[in-house]
Amino acid sequence: MIRPKLLIVAASVALAHAAIAAPVLDASNPFAQPSSLPLNYPAFDKIKDAHFLPAFNAGMREELREVEAIANDKAAPTFENTIVALERSGQLLARVYATFSNLQGANTNDTLDAVDREMSPKLAAHSDAIHLNPKLFARVKALHDKRASLGLDAESVHLLERYYKEFVRAGANLSKADQAKLKKFNGEIASLQSDFQQRVLKGANAAALIVNTRAELAGMSDAQISAAADEAAKRGQKGKFAIPIVNTSSQPALSFLTERATRERLMKASLERGTHGGQFDTTEQVLRLAKLRAERAVLLGYPNFAAYSQELETARNPAAVNKLLGDLAAPAVNNARKEAAEIQKVIDKEGGKYQVAAWDWPMYQDKVRAATFNFDESQLRPYFELNRVLVDGVFFAATKEFGITFKQRKDLPVYNPDVTVYDIFDVDGKPLAIFIFDPYARGNKQGGAWMNEYVSQSHLLGHKPVIGNHLNIPKPAAGEPTLLTYDEVVTTFHEFGHALHGMFSDVKYPKFSGTNVPRDFVEYPSQVNEMWVTYPEVLSNYARHHQTGAPMPKELLDKVVASKKFAQGYRTTEYLAAALLDQRWHQLTPSQVPTDVLSFEAKALQDAGVAYPPVPPRYRTGYFSHSMGGGYSAGYYAYLWSERLDAETVKWFTESGGLTRKNGDHFRKTLLSRGGTAEAMDLFRNFRGRDPEIGPLLERRGLTRPGLLETKPAAN
Repeated sequence: MIRPKLLIVAASVALAHAAIAAPVLDASNPFAQPSSLPLNYPAFDKIKDAHFLPAFNAGMREELREVEAIANDKAAPTFENTIVALERSGQLLARVYATFSNLQGANTNDTLDAVDREMSPKLAAHSDAIHLNPKLFARVKALHDKRASLGLDAESVHLLERYYKEFVRAGANLSKADQAKLKKFNGEIASLQSDFQQRVLKGANAAALIVNTRAELAGMSDAQISAAADEAAKRGQKGKFAIPIVNTSSQPALSFLTERATRERLMKASLERGTHGGQFDTTEQVLRLAKLRAERAVLLGYPNFAAYSQELETARNPAAVNKLLGDLAAPAVNNARKEAAEIQKVIDKEGGKYQVAAWDWPMYQDKVRAATFNFDESQLRPYFELNRVLVDGVFFAATKEFGITFKQRKDLPVYNPDVTVYDIFDVDGKPLAIFIFDPYARGNKQGGAWMNEYVSQSHLLGHKPVIGNHLNIPKPAAGEPTLLTYDEVVTTFHEFGHALHGMFSDVKYPKFSGTNVPRDFVEYPSQVNEMWVTYPEVLSNYARHHQTGAPMPKELLDKVVASKKFAQGYRTTEYLAAALLDQRWHQLTPSQVPTDVLSFEAKALQDAGVAYPPVPPRYRTGYFSHSMGGGYSAGYYAYLWSERLDAETVKWFTESGGLTRKNGDHFRKTLLSRGGTAEAMDLFRNFRGRDPEIGPLLERRGLTRPGLLETKPAAN
């Protein structure tokens, strides 16, 4: 996942004019000047919570002054004095926002949450003050109208077209009265998204399952029980045990808790978040967000928010998205039912007098895997120690593929003791980027896993990237090794795929840097990087026993590779259910927005053919941060859309010799380094030599059948 970057988003003209005369930021504030640390790495040791508000306000004032100067320039508009000038503007705001948004996601507190609540509508207003500036838009439009005669290179033409499109989509062509409505929508949406995200995080913390006895934790290792006791003590429940909730519907502990009542309580605690009253209920925010997003889309000339959101994606429109998701729904659920039948056989054989439920599936799925492939998850974990996975797996594969090298450094400040920092050097030995790795779950950290950029690459600004990867791996008890599940290993490789996309960026303009590409394209390079998880040369290098260092036995390694398609019915169904929910909420017109979240959700899943209780959506509406919290609103389908390209690319790597520098260099040159400098599908064609086909995706998902998804992807 990519955390959303700063979108210059909205203040009334009066606010803009009043701000122009305001004083600059005090020099003692660490944001007053770019960081003096390597590659402008944030000075975490100097940055205090109190620095953010004044830095935000100063950053907005500075950018508004810069924008006013551009808009009121007496010289005729040129690409340099208008578009390039806009690209150079707002650097103070960009650096404070990058650091703040990353910390607020990874290491928040009450003060940062309060800043977020205050700044979200102000930043929306700030963006409107820029995009709805009539003089500025007139200059952009004048250049756009004659772009063919300006003698610009392709990247510059693309930049000009992007600016014009952004201004129009932000309401520049609306009447003054409609622009006033739009500003109100933007401010309230920003506030609601912030409120939703904070409620989800606090709701997950509050939903942790507290148990009274060790017997209820049967199936946990001694180390896991010790960690649960420590967690309970931190929560003021000394003598008891706590199982924290992660943001997905299914919970990691469900795969090994043998006490069914405990599993049921844990799953229900997870599924009920946000929709059953209390201080962390999110239903009011969900309904209001759905209404406001729909109204905003209609005001801008679109039938619904999904149509507005997907216009700039590679899918282009909801019809293409609906076809992809709809065509896969029935085969996926059918496969899930077949998997459930196999699970039920195990339950019956063990004398269980119940039908498989959502809280049974993870544990019994592992038993089916053990019977089918003669191994289970517990056999893998001793070979997946975190640091070895990162250094001897993720980094090793990147060195083999691209020739880049890594060196940990301990002289740079970090915001949490668990964070590690690495210099990354290019093939020529010169600095390429700095990488921040933050692996562990914390109560003040957003759920899920994501990549972000503290500094984005740009030749125009002379910036090299500073990239962060953030995971939510449960931290073991003190002195215990961090042993990963197979899924956590995949996530570690996935997020580093995003990091590579940001690190290899080789573009002029900040707007096109790194992962500044369509959402349904941005997940593609990260998913490609997952292929190295089970690539024999890579797996044999990192999959070593954490105590003895012995390599994973070849027979076990072979079983891991052979089982890659296992449980695809479950995985595809839970994902599709969430993606379809996201679409249903955002394809509503204003008059169609319901009054009851749970009833709407149930009907939406039923109508889409994915209402299968043993496999709940990966995210339910009440805690669906990707969708309701912004960032991936109407865009959660992006993972599957990107996977078409990923599956094609994996096939290309396999047919072209696998993990070689030649293949890596081609991928880097034609796609990873290009950022958003061209249309996304053109970049794919440059890399692959043709349009993607659907066959590799269907084969990977175990969904191949005649006539399924024979249509070509939407034209870009």
